Amino acid sequence: MRTVGQVRRNPAIQTLGRIGMVFYGGVHLIIAWLAIQVVVGQTGEQTDSKGAIAEIAETTLGPVLLWALTLGLFLFALWQVTEGLAGYTYVSQPRKRLAKRLGAGARAITAAGIGIAALDFAMGAGSTDSTGKQQALTAKVLAMPFGQVMVGLVALGILAIAAVIFHKGVKRSFERDLDMSELPAGTRDLVHHVGRAGWIGKGLAYGVIAVLVGLAAIHADPARSGGMDKALHTVAAQPYGVILLAVIALGLAAFGVYCFAAAKAHRD
Repeated sequence: MRTVGQVRRNPAIQTLGRIGMVFYGGVHLIIAWLAIQVVVGQTGEQTDSKGAIAEIAETTLGPVLLWALTLGLFLFALWQVTEGLAGYTYVSQPRKRLAKRLGAGARAITAAGIGIAALDFAMGAGSTDSTGKQQALTAKVLAMPFGQVMVGLVALGILAIAAVIFHKGVKRSFERDLDMSELPAGTRDLVHHVGRAGWIGKGLAYGVIAVLVGLAAIHADPARSGGMDKALHTVAAQPYGVILLAVIALGLAAFGVYCFAAAKAHRD
């Protein structure tokens, strides 16, 4: 019977997972594009993964692309599960290796969630009202004993994730996960800069989400909570928020481009 490590090193798993990472990056590019639409005043767009999926569904090849996106994201999630269980063996320090494996697990959950949403759209049962669903869930938690505390802990957890992502961009520690020799020589400096901007931009977006969830906990008001869509629209509504939103949008776009490079150069 094969071990998880043997499955992870299987060429088919590696190849299919890397293809899936391209789809994962593509979703971030579309979210960035939708966020730019908010910047230029088209505020009706849903600026999160479901909005990106809805954008794909409206294209001529929508049904085909949705099924391809579903498969790609599930493959990426599977790859990240194997990375989370047995990957990053090149990292010598156990604590750092554990942190990277936890990060892979988080990406697996995120990709699987987006994949399920894409599957719903492909089957005609999709909905873009992610903010409403998140607020309804927050309301249920707030109604529980110690509900405010639980929502507050969730906010702190998201803030911790945001800090890790932001720090990864600032310190460029993501470079340790890449084998730059796999990339054309002329693109390596670009990947350094794009990766840095991408991780920082994504960290900022998660930070805003953490603040919104924290406000919901403090005020016991589920209407204050929300995910990426609510976060980006909230940023846009603040003084000089459009500038910050543009920075975050460019960061998300950079992260999408980084995913394309990482799909090629991620260390086995």
